[in-house]
Amino acid sequence: MEYKGLVLDEFQEKAIKAIEQNKSVVVSAPTGSGKTLIADYIINRDVNKGIRVIYTAPIKALSNQKYKEFSKDYGEENVGLITGDVVKNSNALILIMTTEIYRNMVLIGDSSISNVSYVVFDEIHYINDFERGYVWEESVIFSKPQTRMLCLSATIPNAHEFASWISAIKQHDVEVVEHNIRPIPLEVSFYDSELGITSLKNLKSAFEIPDYHKALGNPRRKRNFVQPSHLDLAKEILDKTPCLFFTLSRHGCQKKAMELFRKNLFKPDAEITKFIRSKLGNSPSEINKLDSTAILRQTLPYGIGFHHAGLLPVMKEIVEELFSMGKIKFLYTTETFAVGVNMPAKSVCFESLRKFDGVNFRMMNSKEYFQISGRAGRRGIDKEGFVYIIISRRDFDYKKLKSITSSDTEPIRSQFRLSVNTVLNLIKLHTNEEIDEILCKSFHSFQKYGSKFMDAKGHIGHSSFIRIKKNLEKMGYIEKNALTAKGEFCSKIYSDELVIGEVFATDFYRKLNEYQMLLLVACICYEGRESSTFNKIFPSKLSSQLSREISYEPFLRRERRFHNIEIITSMIHLCYYGSSIFRIIENTNLLEGDIIRFFRQIVDKLGQIKAATNDMVLSGMMASLQQLLLKCLSEVDAV
Repeated sequence: MEYKGLVLDEFQEKAIKAIEQNKSVVVSAPTGSGKTLIADYIINRDVNKGIRVIYTAPIKALSNQKYKEFSKDYGEENVGLITGDVVKNSNALILIMTTEIYRNMVLIGDSSISNVSYVVFDEIHYINDFERGYVWEESVIFSKPQTRMLCLSATIPNAHEFASWISAIKQHDVEVVEHNIRPIPLEVSFYDSELGITSLKNLKSAFEIPDYHKALGNPRRKRNFVQPSHLDLAKEILDKTPCLFFTLSRHGCQKKAMELFRKNLFKPDAEITKFIRSKLGNSPSEINKLDSTAILRQTLPYGIGFHHAGLLPVMKEIVEELFSMGKIKFLYTTETFAVGVNMPAKSVCFESLRKFDGVNFRMMNSKEYFQISGRAGRRGIDKEGFVYIIISRRDFDYKKLKSITSSDTEPIRSQFRLSVNTVLNLIKLHTNEEIDEILCKSFHSFQKYGSKFMDAKGHIGHSSFIRIKKNLEKMGYIEKNALTAKGEFCSKIYSDELVIGEVFATDFYRKLNEYQMLLLVACICYEGRESSTFNKIFPSKLSSQLSREISYEPFLRRERRFHNIEIITSMIHLCYYGSSIFRIIENTNLLEGDIIRFFRQIVDKLGQIKAATNDMVLSGMMASLQQLLLKCLSEVDAV
């Protein structure tokens, strides 16, 4: 079978045949094997019939990339983008959105998704994510009965179990398509400070030599080993470029890029310098004063770059375009690049297989490892891809390393949990009988009870629902099994429902002016770190009054995020009173991309409040504050 001049692989052909039979399809295939071509087939087929297709992605960066790709292929007028804070052409037949947005739309029965043939869930294994996995689960549960699903993932060891669950709750056939052969084989090696590039087996043999464990007469104590250097590894793989070098931190990306630059391994490329100058020609001159820009302008002409979420959009775009042009030899980047940007390389290096998950440092699981390592090997260019893993002997664990790197054995597991918003919308839109049935449909229930999951008692969803409902009744969001005015408001707020409800669905907000409201919403969005510093804060009577009013409210005063009001003035005061975004960047050690993300989150929250309230004055204030933030961002932001 051919499609767009390409001879399809067997797994692609099998998936397309299932689609033609109006089945949902779960595709489990290695990164780079051509899964998205199946999605392209659906889009190409149905758009020509005037039928809408929805493409969902786990992060905004991937949504943006797909928007650009599909706009190029199908025309910008046929493609829409919805990411919460950004809405473009929402009536288009091809709608690209984050999975959270899709979940919100199906939960409330949005009319714009009533005529959808397929919804594509890219990276469906995110259902495994502890924090966000429930979003994918609810997206499946609440999808319209007539909507079919194309679920794409690198590998799903329990794909048949997952497909059986979808089939059981949606009452239609679900085809599983598995493909285990990479189009480009991978050669996996480890890098050790003494052995250099070696195999895991050789490393194990060397590590088992008794002398390696002797220290001060204690046979169990390990010797002090030299930490392997990324510079030494880079010198050994100069013939394996372009290389994606995954490192643990954003600052680490920049530091390592400069360290490699100072080794003078490459000659400058005048074309790169010309390209950067052209891309920044119409940008504010202040961009060149940023540390990240200065480093990139220094390193990129030598084929060395870095990429992370803390960069300005224009700088990320420059790096991505240069990489796609084959101009970058070594790109230091964080883990999100493996999901957010589809750009394979000849080789992939890991600084470590340990990662920080937001709470603790831990070893990567096999799914995370294969997501990243799968970027090695370019189809149609390389005969094989190369993976190099830097190993610290202090943390050497042969069995664990072999388990992680030999095969993806990590099954997807339910992370089901009910949110306040879900409970409110269940009560708002469904009868008690319907709610009972919906709560039985979780993947958690299916994994626990198997084929009898709809009849089993004691589902986790029921106990959670009862607990949350009782609390909402106590707080005045539900009365006599129906939503109150507060409940109606919060049914349109998709996170931080109660804290926003207690401010904007009560009379509390009437005590505040615009500036205080902006401070308050910013506190809700702010994710502070101990390392965050601010050069100047702007305490005032207004911020003090806000803190005082919060202290009078029993629920609000327990919210620790409101302790950051004075810290938040370092950014919000400057923005509100017309300072440039560059003045805000100068006032903190937060990376510029993080400030943009923070402001974008505030814009999103303000939009939710605007849509939820019946108070036209409040709605107008929220719209005004949104425009204020967008104006501040306009010099540096891009979709």
